[in-house]
Amino acid sequence: MNTENIKDKMLGCLWGQAIGDALGLGSEFMSKNEVIKHYSGGLKTYSQIVQDAHRCRWEKGAWTDDTDMMLCILSGFDNSKFNLRQVASNFKDWFNGKPMGIGSHTFKVLCMGDYVELPEMCSKLWWNLSRQQSAANGALMRTSVVGLLPNNIEEQAEAICKLTHYDPRCIGSCVIASSIIHNIVWHNKQLSKDEIKEIGARYDDRISEWIEVAYNSTDISLLDLDETHSIGYTLRTLSAALWCYWHSPSFDAGLLSVVNEGGDADTNGAIACAILGAKFGFSSIPDYYIFNLHNHEEYRNKIMHFIDQVINEQR
Repeated sequence: MNTENIKDKMLGCLWGQAIGDALGLGSEFMSKNEVIKHYSGGLKTYSQIVQDAHRCRWEKGAWTDDTDMMLCILSGFDNSKFNLRQVASNFKDWFNGKPMGIGSHTFKVLCMGDYVELPEMCSKLWWNLSRQQSAANGALMRTSVVGLLPNNIEEQAEAICKLTHYDPRCIGSCVIASSIIHNIVWHNKQLSKDEIKEIGARYDDRISEWIEVAYNSTDISLLDLDETHSIGYTLRTLSAALWCYWHSPSFDAGLLSVVNEGGDADTNGAIACAILGAKFGFSSIPDYYIFNLHNHEEYRNKIMHFIDQVINEQR
């Protein structure tokens, strides 16, 4: 695959991340019925986003903590890999800036005083305090950028996940999503269900059933993405991304499918649309979603600098 095709897929991935995040905010924490009530005809544009007590904190078309944290990882790129200490420091600086929308698990880990020096220890501590039950989607939502590197994807996805999320279901989710993106971008290859299940099996047996559900469901509504008690579960978000990967005929079809299901829609949208953007390419994304993204020029500059660095190092 030539450099222009690689760049198109990299751009598609990172624009998809921010777009899915920003439009998904419009239905975040809503049930499917509430989405229908608030968005007659479906949520399709940033301008439609209702300005309730939750959503009015952001400009219409603005990304949330999902993409903020992805940019923290991106800014830690150094000499062909992500510098874990720098990424942890970036997370802490972002946290100290009083970010909006931060998840409770991520908040608990980042609030620890020695986090930058011992991030993995802090992450493991909070996982153990949860009786090893905390498997939130806060690492999966930001992992797209890891898949854009040409080498050592699994190792880096694992390490960056464990900076805040130590559960093997979280790690497996991040490795799967990063590996899907990496294979599309660098090898023009779409991983099969069996290949994805093989990755998941290396981390946790519970991942397999969510892969099967995503593959076999004819309609995204069968995933129950608005299920109240587990909307922030990493495997539920992974299933949303995998459903879009296998069943969406285009970028915008997948985007609208996932955001109109409600639940943790910004996070589901972020990782699903990062994968769709890589699969279909930047050139497939409607201009509206690019040019009406809040601070789109700032975002373009950040991601172009990163993409140019990665590609130039491969020449």
